[in-house]
Amino acid sequence: MAAPEERDLTQEQTEKLLQFQDLTGIESMDQCRHTLEQHNWNIEGLLGWGYYLIMLPFRFTYYTILDIFRFALRFIRPDPRSRVTDPVGDIVSFMQSFEEKYGRAHPVFYQGTYSQALNDAKRELRFLLVYLHGDDHQDSDEFCRNTLCAPEVISLINTRMLFWACSTNKPEGYRVSQALRENTYPFLAMIMLKDRRMTVVGRLEGLIQPDDLINQLTFIMDANHTYLVSERLEREERNQTQVLRQQQDEAYLASLRADQEKERKKREERERKRRKEEEVQQQKLAEERRRQNLQEEKERKMECLPPEPSPDDPESVKIIFKLPNDSRVERRFHFSQSLTVIHDFLFSLKESPEKFQIEANFPRRVLPCVPSEEWPNPPTLQEAGLSHTEVLFVQDLTDE
Repeated sequence: MAAPEERDLTQEQTEKLLQFQDLTGIESMDQCRHTLEQHNWNIEGLLGWGYYLIMLPFRFTYYTILDIFRFALRFIRPDPRSRVTDPVGDIVSFMQSFEEKYGRAHPVFYQGTYSQALNDAKRELRFLLVYLHGDDHQDSDEFCRNTLCAPEVISLINTRMLFWACSTNKPEGYRVSQALRENTYPFLAMIMLKDRRMTVVGRLEGLIQPDDLINQLTFIMDANHTYLVSERLEREERNQTQVLRQQQDEAYLASLRADQEKERKKREERERKRRKEEEVQQQKLAEERRRQNLQEEKERKMECLPPEPSPDDPESVKIIFKLPNDSRVERRFHFSQSLTVIHDFLFSLKESPEKFQIEANFPRRVLPCVPSEEWPNPPTLQEAGLSHTEVLFVQDLTDE
């Protein structure tokens, strides 16, 4: 029954039909032909998807058991790569071994830890390309030599992104491998700031040619460029807001300092006035005490004066005093009395100055009425050469 149908088929289609029937186990030739015709006789595509669907349960079981085995093995025999003691040393060591094997013409390696590279890419709003090198993988050597070190690839990476690389045999590379969970090598991951967190936006696994790598990296960057632009705008807006807030804070602080300075000056002025008023008040009190003491001293001098001799007393001396205010005062004294007595008399007068000296006119001289080095004991009126009638002048020394 199948022969007439097969005469309408080409030799190639007949072979594909039989191959498809053998692989799928479908007994009906019509059903096989119908399926192939629906897919334009593309048996490779059908077998690829069929093979994938058939192997999917086995792949899931295999990788699940493998992960459980690796997890248990960590407790039995911990991987020495899990202890990261010198991450920068791991990076430098990988760079040196890379240049020894592939030369110095390569993308610029980021000379820092993976965490530092993430922070710089985040701060600078740049793409970060991460390369994990599998030393024992069969495709690593060809990828590094022919793809990664291709001039056009170097130019793209150096101008458009940061590039961080390390071997998974190094503790730092192994740590990153555990975070990114690559399936095979060579492995590349494109990372960028997206929605305010560093996110893997592209993964390239397996051997890839330079042109394909450039196309895929460019596609990933173009597809995610808007996120960087948006983040850049948001950051600028935040910076502007922060600058505005800082300017407002500075203006507020400047105003506050100005107000504080004004208040300080007011306090100082109030304090200065208070001290001045207090000083004036103290001066007034001191002046009052001084005047009171002076008045008491005048009264005491007045009380201590000896009685005035009578005009009939032949030993009496009549003295007319001319005061600084042009007034005159007259009184009698005894020849035997000290010149201190006439000084005390003048001192006790209300109109006399506080400090004064007494001068005689003929001959013109200052009478030593108070004790001094020259006259420890002032002389008597007779010793001073005064006559029975004298005119003495009172010289004001208050301001001297």
